[in-house]
Amino acid sequence: MAKANAAFMKPMNVSAELAVVVGKGPMPRSEVVKKLWEYIKKNKLQDAKNKRNINADASLKTVFAGKAVVNMFEMTKLVSKHLS
Repeated sequence: MAKANAAFMKPMNVSAELAVVVGKGPMPRSEVVKKLWEYIKKNKLQDAKNKRNINADASLKTVFAGKAVVNMFEMTKLVSKHLS
């Protein structure tokens, strides 16, 4: 069986802005993404017509560098800036 990528599972520190959405860290990147999607679905922020787009609320705008709409691929890049 293939070994899991240790770097992907390493707990990372979460910025204060991101912690508002996903909770306090440290946590692995996979857990951050999972919690982010839970938040998006709970608050119905996924665009109804184009499911790849996320409509940011006030909390997510601070994470998404002030952008109101972000596609899911760009979201990953923007969130990684909040992990260390």
